[in-house]
Amino acid sequence: MTSSLAESLKSKIEHEILMFNFKPGDRLDEVRLADRYGSSRTPVREALRLLAAEGLVQIRPHRGAIVAGLSVTELIEMFEMMAIYEGVCARLAARHATPKDIAIMYEAHEECRKHADADDYESYCIANVRYHERIYFASRNSHLIKQTIGTRNRIAAYRRFQLRRHNRLKESFVEHDGVLEAIKKGDGEAADRLMYEHISVQTARTASLITNLPPGYFAEPATSKDKFEHDKDDDRLFPPAALGFE
Repeated sequence: MTSSLAESLKSKIEHEILMFNFKPGDRLDEVRLADRYGSSRTPVREALRLLAAEGLVQIRPHRGAIVAGLSVTELIEMFEMMAIYEGVCARLAARHATPKDIAIMYEAHEECRKHADADDYESYCIANVRYHERIYFASRNSHLIKQTIGTRNRIAAYRRFQLRRHNRLKESFVEHDGVLEAIKKGDGEAADRLMYEHISVQTARTASLITNLPPGYFAEPATSKDKFEHDKDDDRLFPPAALGFE
């Protein structure tokens, strides 16, 4: 089995979960999934393990995997914390980053530029993860890094949706550039603020995703009490037919 095959299957299963073809609580049978995608069980098992690491799938001992139940409140709170965690990572990176760290960050940044210019969504997502991780590691705070990566993995699939918006790859790259310049200058306050704003864009777009997912997708309904305030101008940003990875 190659890791690329498992990653490909992971993307396909993730897509079906987010399209509500696989609903919360549905059993994800390895044999049926292997038949569905024309593969063996081994890469399917690895794909499910990867999805479990992101929280989209729950693997139960001796009972197999199911689609994990979701809570609107939990998702909102994790996005809120992600913006804070990443902002602090950027602030500490501005304080602790070495010239080598800065050089590695800019290498990851240039990789993002290449894929943004090509409008290559899949490759940009991979490069985007590397860019953010370079900043995490430059913070030199192991506890913060662990918390940030754990939260990132749990909401990774939902973060990727906002990059599908028209011209978002180039916007994201420009935001990255501002963060890196602040880190390079050692301006922790600006780095924190710019990174927080960068992640908050994702939070706002995810609000539109939530309102357009089918009823019953979440373990609790989205209501006016939720912390996301829905922008009426965006209420067709993610119509059901647009949720696919076409």
